[in-house]
Amino acid sequence: MFGRRPDGRRVKKIDPVMRITPYVMPMRCDAQVLLKHRADEEILTSFIRDRKKEKGERLSRMQIIVAAYVRAISRHPEVNRFIMNKQLFARNNCSAAFTILKDPGDPDKGEAVVKIRFDLTDTVYDVRDRMEAAVAANRGDQPAGFVDKLLTGLFAVPGLATVVVSLVRVLDRYGLAPAVLMEELPFYVGMYITNTASIGLHDVNHHIYNWGNVGLFLGMGLTEKVAVVENGAARMKKFLPIGITADERVCSGAHYARFFSDMKFYLEHPEVLETAPETVRFDDGCPGVEYHEPKLTT
Repeated sequence: MFGRRPDGRRVKKIDPVMRITPYVMPMRCDAQVLLKHRADEEILTSFIRDRKKEKGERLSRMQIIVAAYVRAISRHPEVNRFIMNKQLFARNNCSAAFTILKDPGDPDKGEAVVKIRFDLTDTVYDVRDRMEAAVAANRGDQPAGFVDKLLTGLFAVPGLATVVVSLVRVLDRYGLAPAVLMEELPFYVGMYITNTASIGLHDVNHHIYNWGNVGLFLGMGLTEKVAVVENGAARMKKFLPIGITADERVCSGAHYARFFSDMKFYLEHPEVLETAPETVRFDDGCPGVEYHEPKLTT
């Protein structure tokens, strides 16, 4: 309310075309733009192998992709905005979520959603450490969390879930939803990422939810072999396909283009992510929105 929410502040300096867009496309599903990217699997594999051999550092493809996202946001904070009640907000955190199996060896034990906040100065190793700590905290037989307890209570009374969800939606629209819900629910993040290759599926263009304010959804798929011509000779080369779904209302196409160009560069040069950026940018359209996350200590 009054331009402030627990997860952001309203952007006031907006181009008129961007301002009218949420009125033309009021729901996130109206504004989904679907993209595809093929990351060079050979570069990623070589980087992961070399860092393990030379430095004893273990990395995964997902960790590198998330690190590329964090670094690109540090240069293009406009992509980290979101729409709520037809208003544009600057998010006051850099965050991502993904789903994991509680027990990788037994799918019947269910899933858990991991939600993580990052600092814009994070290196790929900082990102890895945050992700691994969050996964470890959600694996195994953990006590029921806030959301699990809340859902259990809602479904214990017939019809209560419908009433409460409708109420929360209204409160969320005006920035009055409880902050603890936004902190716990995975629908309030800048990016949701899924690795469908881990369950043997191709990349997907997953929908972005109308609930909450997720702006980007990335879906990693099984590696593909594609014919390429290099140095005048044809060969089969491995690529990691990534399906991308974006909310086109949060920023201009030019901002998106620069953001994805940077992500492409970082995936082709992951060694850049080993050092912190010299400078970071916060949203110029919303002065005063600055956020930091303390580094994890070992």
